[in-house]
Amino acid sequence: MKARLPQGFGPQNAGQLMKQYQKMQEDMQNMTAELEAREHVVTAGGGQIELTMNGQYNVVSVKINPDVVDPEDVELLEDLVAAAVNEGVRTVKETSEAEMAKLTGGLNLPAGLL
Repeated sequence: MKARLPQGFGPQNAGQLMKQYQKMQEDMQNMTAELEAREHVVTAGGGQIELTMNGQYNVVSVKINPDVVDPEDVELLEDLVAAAVNEGVRTVKETSEAEMAKLTGGLNLPAGLL
């Protein structure tokens, strides 16, 4: 007795599936390059600190309002910078995940699959 594949499966559709896979892989590579180049500007301390981070999680610039610089309270400045970096990382991660989800249709693919 021969096993039968469900309708739509088999050698005739393997080429089409491979083309779809290659297209998705190309789209994801393009999106990755775009996301890595994108810059995200975030603030902390009600705008006292402005940080720009790119999609590779590199801090591009930090602007500090001179009013927040108090030699007697360096800890506050340190906390604000840390908060800005954390916000930058969160923003880059969420943006990357959302953009990639658009390409994969929400599939939770393992890293490196495409």
